[in-house]
Amino acid sequence: MSEIKIGLIGGSGLGKSMGIQEGVRHEVQTPFGAPSDVIVETRWFDVPVLMLSRHGPGHVLNPSRVPYRANLFALKQLGCTHIIASGAVGSLREEYRPRDLVVVDQIIDKTHQREGSFYEKGAVHVEFAEPFCPVMRQIVMEASASGTAEVEKAQTMRVHGRGCYVCMEGPAFSTRAESLMHRLWGGDLIGMTAMPEAKLAREAELPYVLIGLVTDYDCWKGPAVSVEPQKLLEEIIGNLKSASDHAMRLMRQAVQLVGSRREELSACPARDALKLAIWSDKGWIDPAEVERLRPLWGRYFA
Repeated sequence: MSEIKIGLIGGSGLGKSMGIQEGVRHEVQTPFGAPSDVIVETRWFDVPVLMLSRHGPGHVLNPSRVPYRANLFALKQLGCTHIIASGAVGSLREEYRPRDLVVVDQIIDKTHQREGSFYEKGAVHVEFAEPFCPVMRQIVMEASASGTAEVEKAQTMRVHGRGCYVCMEGPAFSTRAESLMHRLWGGDLIGMTAMPEAKLAREAELPYVLIGLVTDYDCWKGPAVSVEPQKLLEEIIGNLKSASDHAMRLMRQAVQLVGSRREELSACPARDALKLAIWSDKGWIDPAEVERLRPLWGRYFA
């Protein structure tokens, strides 16, 4: 495909480092309100990108209050075709170490307060067995390998090619019993922002890949020795900064690689996610609703 525009959603630690002060600033309104922040359009390696800070200026939006529907709708309105997102996570496995990056491949949704669909006046059932785009995941992994030499000059970057993300409601962290339960479920990572973001991206036919930034081990493990809370927080913030630097580098490498792999992106399954998903008789759907959501599903209505 010749026309691509990559949406970059920065979570904890990445919002400030994406350079979102530079470029064309879009203040967008959607049927679901305003997005978290101004969306900044610029170019990386001659690839157009749209950058959005998930938690807004000053990180004032907690995970349950992020306007996920407005964010995804706004990106779609601006011509976004694919999304690379990031988010801080805790580790549920010994091998996913603080400061590592994880290209997530599965998710367990434990959220319960958030609006999880755009489609309020129609029955729309998207396929979601593989929640993250396999084509985009492959490109990100290849980008991590291609950037190894550059990274080693600075600091080693460990990138895991898979991981199951448990998305909890928050904003409080898990109890130890919950953390142990998440491990029994098969979770590898714990976070608060991947849902409904990933599901809404699928409903918007936007191929979506998520890079998890490991900040610490979740409370199933506990600190190896007694550590003062302030020192522990400082350590976690340091881990987040390091992982954010790595993630920023990886996102740039991925966008650069995308520029030479445009034809492969046309094979992303999510690009036709609504083809068989609209179960309602289209003749019974309110025409005003069709128009309201036209950027999402308009091509399926005559």
